[in-house]
Amino acid sequence: MFFRLLMESFRRQRRRKMLAGVAILLGTTAVTAMLALATTIGDRIHKELAVYGANIVVYPKADLLDVKVGGVDVKPASGGAYLKESDLAKLKGIFWANNITGVSPELPVQLAIAKQGDNRLFPVKAVGYWFDHDFGTLKTGADALHPWWKLQGDWPIPQAPEKGPSDEDEVVIGSKLANQLGLSIGDRFHSHLTPVTSLRVTGIATTGDEKDNEILLALRDAQRIEFGVSPRSTDASPNARDNSDAISRVEISARTKPEDAFARVDPDSLSPQQREIWYCRPYANSIAYQIREAIPGAQAEQVRRVEQSEGNVLKRISGLMWLISAAALLAAGFAVSAAMATAILERRGEIGLMRSLGASKGAIAFLFYSETGLLAVFAGSLGYLAGSGLAAWLGARIFRGDGGAAGAVLIPVLLPVVVALALVVAIAGSTPSIRTALRMEPSAILREDA
Repeated sequence: MFFRLLMESFRRQRRRKMLAGVAILLGTTAVTAMLALATTIGDRIHKELAVYGANIVVYPKADLLDVKVGGVDVKPASGGAYLKESDLAKLKGIFWANNITGVSPELPVQLAIAKQGDNRLFPVKAVGYWFDHDFGTLKTGADALHPWWKLQGDWPIPQAPEKGPSDEDEVVIGSKLANQLGLSIGDRFHSHLTPVTSLRVTGIATTGDEKDNEILLALRDAQRIEFGVSPRSTDASPNARDNSDAISRVEISARTKPEDAFARVDPDSLSPQQREIWYCRPYANSIAYQIREAIPGAQAEQVRRVEQSEGNVLKRISGLMWLISAAALLAAGFAVSAAMATAILERRGEIGLMRSLGASKGAIAFLFYSETGLLAVFAGSLGYLAGSGLAAWLGARIFRGDGGAAGAVLIPVLLPVVVALALVVAIAGSTPSIRTALRMEPSAILREDA
C-alpha cells in the first residue's frame, strides 16, 4: 500500500513534482560545476600564471656573503659560487616533489663572437639552459618555464659528450642581437675563446626582455665553453672537472597553497608539532625550505610577485564559487518549499482521510519525505551529470589549454556529495509544509472538503 501511494503521488502531481525536481536539478548542476572546477582550480590557476615565470628561485648561498678587504668588496660579480647540476636530482626526494612542475637551471657565459669570414669581435652574454629536458616524469627546461618566449626555428640540442671541443654547437639568438649582427637561422659564427668554438644558429627567440640581446645555448655546451671540459671528460684539470656540472641559478615552478600568516612564520621557532604541520603544507616557503635541506649550499626563496598573485586570484575565485553554490542551493530550497506547500495544500483531504483511518503522523511524514527523497536522488543524479558537463564547458573557455571533455571533470566522488546536498535541500525545503499539514485536525479537514 505504501509504494502504491508513493507512485500515485508522482502520477497525480506530475507538474508539482517536475517543478520541485527542476529546482533541485538546477541547484545541483551549479553546485557540481563549482565543485568540479574547485578540485582543479589550483592547478589551472598555476598554469595560467606560469607566464609570469617560476615561483621559486635557487642560487648559491655563498652569493649572500659579503667579501671585503679593507672596506672594499672583492667578491666577483658573478658571485664566484656555483651549484651542481647533479644535485638537482635530489629535488625528486623532497616531501613535495610531486608538486614541482618545472625546473630550469642556468649558467651565464661571456663570449667574444665573430661572424664567419669577419674578424670583428662582439662581446656577448650567453646563457646555458635545459631545453625539453627529461627530469624524471617531467619534460622541463627554459622553454617550459617561459611559455611566452616566441621561437622561430628549433631549440638547440646539446653536444654529445664524446665529441671534441672543435665540434659545432647549436645556439638560439635573441631577436635584437640577431638583427644587430645580421644573423639568421642556419648562419655560423665563432666564439673566440680557448679553444675557438664554432656555433650554428638553429633559431631566433623573442622574449621581450634582456634575453633578446643574448645567446641561448644548451647547458652542457655552456659548461664546456666556460670550464673547457665536457661533463664526461677526464682529460682536464681537477678544477675544471669539479665545475663540469656547475650552474649558477635554478628557477623552479611548483603548485603551492596560497600564503597566509602561518606560512610566513619561521619554522625553527615553532614547536615540533607545529613545525611538522608547517612542513607538510605546500606553501612556497615550505617547499623552498625543503629545497635548501636537499641541495648543499643552496639558498631557495619564493618569488613573491608570482606567489602572491596566484594566492590572491585563487582566494577571490574560490570565494565567488562558494557564493554561487550557496545561492544556487538556497534558491533550490525555496523553490522546493513553494512546490511542496502547494502540493500538500492540494492533498489536505488525503491527509485528513489517512489520519481518520488511524495513520500516525510519523507514517504520513515518512510518506512525504520518501517522495521528496526519491525526487532529490533522481534530480541530484541528473544535476551531477549536467554539472560535470557544465564544468568541462566552462573550463575549456576560461582556462587555456583545456580540452573541455566531460570526462575530464567527471569526478565520481562528487556524486554522493551532490546527491546528499540534494537530499538536504529537498528535506529542508519540504519540512515546514509537512509540519504544517500534520498539525491540522482531521475532522476540520474533512468538514472543509465535504
